[in-house]
Amino acid sequence: QVHLVESGGGLVQPGGSLRLTCAASGSTFSINAMGWYRQAPGKQRELVAIMSTSGGRTNYADSVKGRFTISGDNAENTVYLQMNSLKPEDTAIYYCYAQRIYTDYWGQGTQVTVSS
Repeated sequence: QVHLVESGGGLVQPGGSLRLTCAASGSTFSINAMGWYRQAPGKQRELVAIMSTSGGRTNYADSVKGRFTISGDNAENTVYLQMNSLKPEDTAIYYCYAQRIYTDYWGQGTQVTVSS
């Protein structure tokens, strides 16, 4: 089992920045990918950004390219999401995600609200 804990969400004004952190614990060996999804009210959960733990290959949703950056610390089993130039449409619950041996794991989620 892999346990994921997110932190760093909150309320921010449009144009502001936030940094989300996800720490993985438990059976963290053989995690092959970690990333972030989000779900806005009334919408389906969608991929925000994801990275492979070997090689660091990344993939981003078109809506966040150039504004969000995913990074990770394999030694600490931690993944970060730096979010800049935030927009009201980025408001959602952000979920940390990890894939290990064909099994998906999810964090509890952290609320990000972008509003003036």
